[in-house]
Amino acid sequence: MNIPFLGGRRATREAVDPAGIAGLLAECELLRSQADQAGVRLDDTRASLEALDQLPPRWRDDPETLLRLGNDAGLYLGTVVVRTVPGAAWGIRSDGQPVIVLPSGREVDVVAAAQEWAASGVPELARLYAEIAET
Repeated sequence: MNIPFLGGRRATREAVDPAGIAGLLAECELLRSQADQAGVRLDDTRASLEALDQLPPRWRDDPETLLRLGNDAGLYLGTVVVRTVPGAAWGIRSDGQPVIVLPSGREVDVVAAAQEWAASGVPELARLYAEIAET
């Protein structure tokens, strides 16, 4: 997911309001709508990721929805990580892609991983969370 309005702020991470960016990235409107219709409560927990893993993948029939849902799932996964893993934070790569930056300095492209999940169901979001949280 490229965030064009951040394009001119490449190397100045200090100029980006972390709380504002985190709030923006946490919106995940399409995913929240799909989850709500299926009775899944997105409460920023691993359990909610497990519930998302169980949703019937109806979005796979529409390429546009598939892409958007994959983006939203990645942003939601990142939101859960940032809110539950001590020291994890959002970062923005120079190409505008949001990533999770772990205390070790490792960057995780949660959007790319979740796009794979949306397209094929693997790796599961809860499993991705567990792998990220362990490092």
